[in-house]
Amino acid sequence: MTDQALSAHRTPTAVDAVAEHYVSRLAELSPEFAVDKALPGRRGELDDYSPEGLAALSDLARSTLRELDGVEAVDEVDRVTLSAMRERLGLELELDEAGERLRHLNTIVSPVQSLRDLADLLPTDTVEDWEAFASTLRAVPRAFSQYAESLLLARERGLVPARRQVEACISQARAQARESTSSYTVLLGGAVTADGEPLPAALSEELARAAAAARSGYASMAETLRTELLPVAGEADAVGRERYARLSREFLGAVVDLDETYEWGREQMAAIDAEQRSIAVELYGSGTSVVEAMKRLNADPARTLHGTEALREWMQMVSDAAITALDGTQFDIPAPLRTLECRIAPSTTGGIYYTGPSDDFSRPGRMWWSVPEGTTEFATWQERTTVYHEGVPGHHLQVGMQTWLREELNSWRRLACWVSGHGEGWALYAERLMADLGYLDDPGDRMGMLDSQRLRAARVVLDIGVHLGKERPAELAVLPGVGEGVWDAPSAWAYLRHNVAMHESFLRFELDRYLGWPGQAPSYSVGQRLWEAARDEALAAGTSLTDFHTRALRLGSVGLDVMGEALRA
Repeated sequence: MTDQALSAHRTPTAVDAVAEHYVSRLAELSPEFAVDKALPGRRGELDDYSPEGLAALSDLARSTLRELDGVEAVDEVDRVTLSAMRERLGLELELDEAGERLRHLNTIVSPVQSLRDLADLLPTDTVEDWEAFASTLRAVPRAFSQYAESLLLARERGLVPARRQVEACISQARAQARESTSSYTVLLGGAVTADGEPLPAALSEELARAAAAARSGYASMAETLRTELLPVAGEADAVGRERYARLSREFLGAVVDLDETYEWGREQMAAIDAEQRSIAVELYGSGTSVVEAMKRLNADPARTLHGTEALREWMQMVSDAAITALDGTQFDIPAPLRTLECRIAPSTTGGIYYTGPSDDFSRPGRMWWSVPEGTTEFATWQERTTVYHEGVPGHHLQVGMQTWLREELNSWRRLACWVSGHGEGWALYAERLMADLGYLDDPGDRMGMLDSQRLRAARVVLDIGVHLGKERPAELAVLPGVGEGVWDAPSAWAYLRHNVAMHESFLRFELDRYLGWPGQAPSYSVGQRLWEAARDEALAAGTSLTDFHTRALRLGSVGLDVMGEALRA
């Protein structure tokens, strides 16, 4: 299929007009969204994090829903748009009513992190870009002041994050406030234009002052959290069934039976464990345990990378090879998507993530690895599947495809809608797909894929167990020092250490993430489960696997209930 056929022209409709109006208004209200998607908007500014700024976003959602009530679908694309926008915007208002946006503080995706990570995406090609960069940094203290207003209003309503999350964010903010550990120091250390020209001295000085202002904003935010939130933050990490169910819907775009899903997660853990035990024997002979096999894999010089530059080069090599192998065989990959940049992030949080291309593909899709301080060795057997997850056929193919389909999908479908269960579910589905296609036939690489899948299945059990206050399962209660009782942070830590072969620094980050971002972590495995159910249903109806992938990816990221309805239509 040609690039032109993939992006066939479609006449925009009244439904598309409503969606486009929403995106243009969102870009006006959110300069950060405009930068992220390379859309017209206010450069050198940050979002309004005050209660009034958040209310403006709610008003936009509310008015858009009214506009949608006045238009009718003319084709299947419209029908999906209507269903998806009503589900997403309606849930957004429900979450706002519950105070979720006001109380938004956790260790991974709150403004404490996003105001830092935005700098990674700011254009830096020209002197004008760097001037806007400086303006953005100068706006950080104002943004944090507004954010503090929202957090304090949430506090007045009794909506205070757990102590664990407040303490973690204080630590992160303090690290960003210190010049020696701030990501701004790394970003500005070698500031040049795209053609390698050094910046004018006056601009370099202004950038240094702007970075100092941004760091002071982080210092003030850390102090606000310490003095205003920490004294009233609760010890309990669990959010309870009602709140958890609402957040689960946000991340899945689907309603699932949480108790059944919890038991399914336990079954998945047992099945993955059995497969890993078999591979351990295949690798090193009878009697070899999974833990021993992993230790020997980690000690294998042929499977070890030394230094972050070696890691980046290896990521790029694996990514490029996957694109070359899959294009024209399993997928039709448009030309702009055949470029994926692999980078080491300037932050040190331990996360591995993907950022999509700009709307015009002037900025390509990128895979980022935020390497914790002191980590210098990396095991390829664990990470080959990660490259497939973040790259092709994972996030890069998925996100890049919906960005590419500008002649078929409106801007909301392409740029503004992201459902974790759809996106992360697809990425896990992609990992398994690469194993099924033979790209993980090396037993070590397959062990790494299963370790990845095991982590995702473990957090289905852990996340639901902790936040719903379930009793610890038998397979956890028998672990040394754990015993019976209700799930809590120590038992969750024991469960992770027993079941996941990751460095302790990564695991600590992961656990804090699960405890502070309820419902998101299970969306990977549960999303994969729903993707596989949709595939099996399509294959049973006579659809080929390639056609299923093409049709499903053309929908863009929508709620998984909406996706299922669309694929059955």
